[in-house]
Amino acid sequence: MQILKIQLTIFRALDRCKYFILYCANDYTKQYEMNQVRHAIHPDDYVGKNTNQLREAFLIESLFANDEATMIYSHFDRIIIGGVKAVSKNVSLQTSSPLKSDFFLERRELGIICVGNNGKVTVDGVSYPVQYKEALYIGRGSKEIIFHPGDNKEPCLYYFNSTPAHAVYPTRKISLQEAETVELGSLENSNHRTIRKLIVNSVLPTCQLQMGLTELKPGSVWNTMPPHTHDRRMEVYFYFEVPANQMVSHFMGPAEETRHLWVKNNQAVISPPWSIHCGAGTSNYSFIWGMAGENLDYSDMDAIAPTTLK
Repeated sequence: MQILKIQLTIFRALDRCKYFILYCANDYTKQYEMNQVRHAIHPDDYVGKNTNQLREAFLIESLFANDEATMIYSHFDRIIIGGVKAVSKNVSLQTSSPLKSDFFLERRELGIICVGNNGKVTVDGVSYPVQYKEALYIGRGSKEIIFHPGDNKEPCLYYFNSTPAHAVYPTRKISLQEAETVELGSLENSNHRTIRKLIVNSVLPTCQLQMGLTELKPGSVWNTMPPHTHDRRMEVYFYFEVPANQMVSHFMGPAEETRHLWVKNNQAVISPPWSIHCGAGTSNYSFIWGMAGENLDYSDMDAIAPTTLK
């Protein structure tokens, strides 16, 4: 009889554990509806991470799913990195539990760049056609954001960054002709590139978000060389136009303790303020850079001589 009582007590305890586990799982789902939440990493912790741990902390491997919005929330300056692949229907950008807001842009601003075919985004009933590589800035307070499939119902890819906003600025599309464009580097140094500043304060007002794209010329593979850091801003690189079967080696970390991540087409890397961010590909390619932080001065950076890298 005593043995039966003990067994019954154990079964009841296990049953309570089962319901507790189910409760926690359901609660976690409610609290984190985003695809992932990435916490900030201290440089001392970064040093001890192996390859897989580095990739899990900083590399975003999948951003596009058919007719869905994919979002990663980073605790580095609270930036959200996202992608939408509109194939057969419109995709609406919804709020998520970590934001604790009634709608996505209640306290945020948003930058979108079209990275696959030409598309259209509707903001509170107003439609904005966006051509390939054009940008759309959407200010705080906009309630309804809808991503449409591309021209002729072709799939359209939209890459976006979102940051907290303290003020309201008007929604505006930025064409490549309106971007502030500069050429840097040289073919001799394998870093001849065109930089298109799309969402920066020299083009339009924002709270803290900055975005643009860099295109490597044929024969050039190095981006952001010589490298730099900017302690007042974090940055995200989204690599695209990487040819099939080609890769980019993205370098990160303090100048004296660098690591690399091998990156495929349509993947992104989160770069902390204490980290360099540069790369070299097995072919030329393009990438989108997005920055968030306390400073909108694009040139505010601490340059690092390549000969000092370790």
